[in-house]
Order: sequence, then structure tokens, then C-alpha cells
Amino acid sequence: MTDWYQEDLAYIHDVGFQNYALQAMPAILDRLSQNRILSGLVVDLGCGSGLSSQLLHQANYQVLGIDISTDMIALARARVPAATFRVESLFCTEIPACAAVLAIGECLNYLFDPNTNQALKPLFQRVYDALQPGGLFIFDGVISGQVPSNEIAKTFSEGEDWIVLVEKREDRTHRLLTRRIISLRQIGDLYRRSEEIHRQRLFEVNTLMADLIQIGFQVQTMDRWGQFSLPPARVAVIAQK
Repeated sequence: MTDWYQEDLAYIHDVGFQNYALQAMPAILDRLSQNRILSGLVVDLGCGSGLSSQLLHQANYQVLGIDISTDMIALARARVPAATFRVESLFCTEIPACAAVLAIGECLNYLFDPNTNQALKPLFQRVYDALQPGGLFIFDGVISGQVPSNEIAKTFSEGEDWIVLVEKREDRTHRLLTRRIISLRQIGDLYRRSEEIHRQRLFEVNTLMADLIQIGFQVQTMDRWGQFSLPPARVAVIAQK
């Protein structure tokens, strides 16, 4: 069991925050098709509860999903039984030869385990080495600007049987975003409370692009997936081998 996206938050994220994956994936699937990647293995890093993996499977790709959350992977396996899923850190997992690698939903920003403290460039190199010629590395991430410096932003969301309260603060000096997440999930007649602290490194776009280009990728950055505009302070990246 990890300390992140445990049972209740995994459930809430799955039932209450599906829109991002569902709105992003059509444009991503279109990009795969445009690049003549019509079949083969797609590695879904930070696959969460398997929403993107499900859409990839429905589009006739083979899917390998990787996530550090045991509870998220349990949901993903139930959603897409035909796919393969592993509970591992995406920063040190073995990436097999593949047609494309996805990392959607800010997963490269998370500082969940000791492996995430290393630079991203070794991961980028392993992705490059695994991709077939012409293969795509498609991901998104958080950049500075979600929260004014030295301020705390608070948000509140609710569904039929859950409530989530989030406090966010941004340390621009150390390029760090911290989220304190309090979840209340209805179990029977009562609500169960849980709390998680999520920390994310904030990308610097020029550095990100320089690292990818140095490895050998051709890189494009955007603020949208097709017609779907990203939330504020995010960047989308398509890197081609």
C-alpha cells in the first residue's frame, strides 16, 4: 500500500474527475493515427484508474499501464481486464519496446517516491530507447502560475457520495507545488475522512524542451489537446523519435 491515491481518493478521482482524460484522449488518439501509429504497444505511465488505457484498448492498441497506487491499479484492472497493469514507480519501471508512451494527468510532476527526486532526463532517455522509429512520447505537466506566490488557494468539490477539499501553495523559488487533500467518502450512513499530501515539481518549459531535443526528440508544446484547452499553468508535449 502506498501513501498516495489510497482507496477513497482513488475512488473519488475515478468517479468525479474523469473529464480530463475523456476530453484529452480523442486528440491524442488522432495524433497517433496521424503519425501512422495504428496498432502496437502503448505504455501508459501514471495510468491511474485506467480511463486512458480503456480508450487505447478500444482503439485496438495493446496497453501496458504503470501506476504507483495499488488502489488505482485495482480499478484499472477491473476496467480493462485485457490490458496489463503493474504497480511500480514510473521513474524506474522497465519500458519495453513500444509504439508510443503516454504520461497524461501531470504524473511526471509528482514527487511520490525516492525515485522521483532524480532528474527527468534519464526517464526521457529510457523512453526514447524503447520507442520504435517515429514513435511518440506524449505527456503533460504543471508549470508555475497555479497559485500566487506566498498564498494558499482552497477549492471544494463534491459528488453524490463524496466531498474533496484541496489546499494548494506554490514555492516558486524551489519550483514546488504542494496540495493538501482532505477526502470525505460516504460509507453506509457515515462519511470516512482521509488526508493526503501531494507534492509536485514544477516544469520549466525551456529546460524540458532542451533535454528532450538533446536526447534526439523532435518536440512540440501546446496549451491544449485538440479542442480541449488545458487548465491554467499546464503544458502539453508531443515528442517524436
